[in-house]
Amino acid sequence: MNRTTETVQVIRSRRKTISVEIRPGRGVIVRAPLQCPDREIRRVLEEKRDWIETHLARMREREALIQAQPEMTWEELEQLAEEACRQLPQRLGYWADRMGLRYGRVTIRNQKTRWGSCSTKKNINLNVMLMLCPQEVQDYVLVHELCHLREMNHSGRFWAEVERVLPEYRKARAWLKKNGAAVLARMPG
Repeated sequence: MNRTTETVQVIRSRRKTISVEIRPGRGVIVRAPLQCPDREIRRVLEEKRDWIETHLARMREREALIQAQPEMTWEELEQLAEEACRQLPQRLGYWADRMGLRYGRVTIRNQKTRWGSCSTKKNINLNVMLMLCPQEVQDYVLVHELCHLREMNHSGRFWAEVERVLPEYRKARAWLKKNGAAVLARMPG
């Protein structure tokens, strides 16, 4: 790992293989069998060098994007919530009608990690921060939660249903993966 200054954390456990992962705030993590020699870990790191460098660069980009986002004030968040309470349930109703679905209560929440959720009672929770996302991303989250009314999991059938309604959903999902953490980082507190 000569090209990077990232530290490597080695975690040994009762496992049979070596795995390498990149974690924000933790860097490179190697999970290795208890008796695995250090030279074998170095060999695997060298073999995966390009992959590690690529993913470290992506992680740094995401972290820089998050740091560049100004935190909202509580007043701004309150205004955003009012807007979300007016617009998101209306848009959810549009998609539910189009999909022939009925849902229970809709709640707008200030969540740090989730964009939405759907309960077994058919109640749908939506994140206020969706209002800072492009319309197609909002629609993807709404359709995603509505599809849980048919499939309460993320099985192949679930994703086929999402794709049937929104054939281009992967673009919105990719946008969330790339930009979502920066949007959520704007939430105060």
